Amino acid sequence: MDIALLILLSVLSFLLGACPFSVWIGRLALDTDIRLYGDGNPGAYNVFRAGGRLWGVVVLLADILKGMPFILIARLAFGLPQMALYIIALSAVLGHAYSPFLSFRGGKALAVAGGTMFAIPLPDMVISYAILMFIGFLWVDNDAWTVMLASVGSIVFLVVNHSDSMEIVFISCLLIVFILKHFKDLKILPHLSGRLVTWLRSRKRTA
Repeated sequence: MDIALLILLSVLSFLLGACPFSVWIGRLALDTDIRLYGDGNPGAYNVFRAGGRLWGVVVLLADILKGMPFILIARLAFGLPQMALYIIALSAVLGHAYSPFLSFRGGKALAVAGGTMFAIPLPDMVISYAILMFIGFLWVDNDAWTVMLASVGSIVFLVVNHSDSMEIVFISCLLIVFILKHFKDLKILPHLSGRLVTWLRSRKRTA
């Protein structure tokens, strides 16, 4: 494996991942700092909260896509091994989570992590995360714990299915990043009062 090439692609992946499209688009298109909304996170969710549904979708897609280019280049153009793809992918996630363009205070890195899974590709993880995130969305009242459910559940899925050990290490690294980025919210214990429970209770009251 060409170490110099791996380092170059990892650095470029980090820098692209670090690009805070949500903040830039918020300033240019919405004339506001989207970090003043919601949880203060520089991400697509707060672009939506700032009133820009169209721009929220644009930022979400940009955050997903920015995790992909240098993984695809490494895989398709240079044929680098799987371990190298995981390193480049993690670089993109760390760039978003600790962006030097925002004094190393980046976003929560969910979208960019999803983009890296598409690019590697890890279809089993994309499906696992999607299913578990949806279950958490319906049943858990704390989004941080929903992310933990998806991450830990996906690791368990990989272990039970005797998957590639490097894939388990990669998802475990993502879990560590997610814990660090959601640490404050994780101090609040979750309850089974998510969207579905709230809807069922409202239906019961109106019945």
